Amino acid sequence: MTNTLSPRPHALDPAELDSALRLANIPVLLAVTFQLTGDRGWLSDRYRPTRSSGMDENVTGGLTEEIQEEVRRGAAAAITAWNAGTPAAVPRPAGDVLLELLTFVNGEDVPAEFEPMMAELLGHRPVSSGVPPPRPTRRTTVLVIGAGVAGLLSSLRLAEAGIDHTVVEKNQQVGGGWWENVYPGCGVDTPSFLYSFSFEPHRWSTFFGKRDEVHAYLEAFADRHDLRRDIVFGTEVTALDYAEADGGWTATLRAADGTVTTLRADAVISAVGVLNRPKVPDLPGMDDFRGEAFHSARWPEGIDLAGRRVAVVGSGASAMQIVPAVAGTPASLTVFQRSPQWIAPNADYFRPVDGGVHWLMENVPFYQRWYRAKLNWIFNDRVHPSLEIDPEWDTGGRSVNAVNDGHRRFYTRYIERQLRGRPDLLEKCLPDYPPFGKRMLLDNGWYAALRREDVGLVTEGVAAFTPTGLVDTGGDHHEADVVVLATGFESTRYLYPMRVRGRSGRLLSEVWGEHDARAYLGMTVPDFPNLFLLSGPNTGLGHGGSFFTIAEWQVRYVVEALGLLRATGSRTMECRADVCESYNEAVDAAHAKLVWVHPKMTNWYRNAAGRVVAASPWRIVDYFTMTRHVDPADFVWSEDHASGGE
Repeated sequence: MTNTLSPRPHALDPAELDSALRLANIPVLLAVTFQLTGDRGWLSDRYRPTRSSGMDENVTGGLTEEIQEEVRRGAAAAITAWNAGTPAAVPRPAGDVLLELLTFVNGEDVPAEFEPMMAELLGHRPVSSGVPPPRPTRRTTVLVIGAGVAGLLSSLRLAEAGIDHTVVEKNQQVGGGWWENVYPGCGVDTPSFLYSFSFEPHRWSTFFGKRDEVHAYLEAFADRHDLRRDIVFGTEVTALDYAEADGGWTATLRAADGTVTTLRADAVISAVGVLNRPKVPDLPGMDDFRGEAFHSARWPEGIDLAGRRVAVVGSGASAMQIVPAVAGTPASLTVFQRSPQWIAPNADYFRPVDGGVHWLMENVPFYQRWYRAKLNWIFNDRVHPSLEIDPEWDTGGRSVNAVNDGHRRFYTRYIERQLRGRPDLLEKCLPDYPPFGKRMLLDNGWYAALRREDVGLVTEGVAAFTPTGLVDTGGDHHEADVVVLATGFESTRYLYPMRVRGRSGRLLSEVWGEHDARAYLGMTVPDFPNLFLLSGPNTGLGHGGSFFTIAEWQVRYVVEALGLLRATGSRTMECRADVCESYNEAVDAAHAKLVWVHPKMTNWYRNAAGRVVAASPWRIVDYFTMTRHVDPADFVWSEDHASGGE
């Protein structure tokens, strides 16, 4: 990551600096200026930012233009002095000083428990694994399944640790879901500057990256670190079988031409993701439909929607990106919505990133780290208290506590403004369940699209296909030439459809059941030694945050575990059954107090029995703490282990 203590770039152009500072986030600039100068006057009440409203990054800090100008002048002087050779006065604030800075920059109290995580995110306190050097005689080979975000990161960290590995990827290119999903409007709902590796920044063209740029970022990451050399493309892992005799795994591989081979590895890292196997409803009459029908994740190359009658089945994240992107091209567009979504306004969704912002991040020390840290606070755990069910709170199921009810009122007013003059749409689009009961979505023109005369919103499910269209559950027929199934993914079927057989001979699908996966920290499962799951059960971010952040912590944990195997000469490590059981009891108990179990709606986090399988109940800071280091006592080791075991 650049800009922690980056070298002096060049002779500063005062005009260029002034122009860039006019685009700067003022609270971030205050943190930078304090670190450069050590002048506590910049932390006085005169310059104290206000709290961010909603998911707004609060560029001005709520300060008057006069005070903002003072901050810019002070920052310009400090940056110029630093560039001329003056060292930063507070290069790596930590402890109480860092907490004071965090609270000041965010305009609200940041509890002490966040200090270790934020210190790491800011680069002020790097975390070492603490793993001793490997024994020269102990060699470990690892199979990584998948070359998406987590798989690529795993390959990089394994290579850095000197661990032999092979990555097997079913597609012909890196990127995982970002290679597979090419539908119109596809992009992130997390700020671009969070949706990247903390150590590998990118010059994002928009504040919310679109599919092509995200995929290009991952391609460049693979090329820059020469990761393709360890990837076998166009090959799918269909089965994993553990062999007690040698403490290793045998993977059955199927190439694109149908050729079947096997590969042996001491350990396996599954990086197959969660939202990668489309869920296609089994609807009567689909084979008789004379038009084109496909899942949103399998968007046909070159399909032309102009002048055609298009139906979109679903109103979740994918549909919400597709509909505004294509509205106006088809002759008609019909959206089938089983339940409405809570949608947050965001003025930055399509906003391009000015070159001056890139200049700040690349030339001003500390700026990029602080900007990312501020986004982490706004989009992460800050919202978590509003998801906690207050048993004394009762609004007829519309909210779960007083703060959540405030969110409901705020988002309701937004929807009412967007649909003013269209009471028919307002009735269909206003949810009757609490905000955050499903993953919050960002308005990218959804309501504007629904207001169009050529767009229709149906609040019935789809019952069947006919040769010329769809029949809804109310019995009405809707003509269609193209049907887009934005019906989600097999989000509760982990590792599906792979067959995984463990130490006792039982299949993982038998241990879990088809839709009830459980793992310790979402990563390890008793009876399946040396098998590590990335993006495993109960690790999804339901309340906000970036998948990249969680991936970095999980990969660090797994590589540390593999390092312990090598360092101690152990053959295998297997999660203790009691540890896994206790952990999942805690997971379920925590979920019982959160909005996702609310009876007024369904979501893709829960299985048919109502248990939350996909989303994590923990705050991000909690998961950071849990996964910061491997506790050897959580595992059974195949050979003597000095630090713990049975």
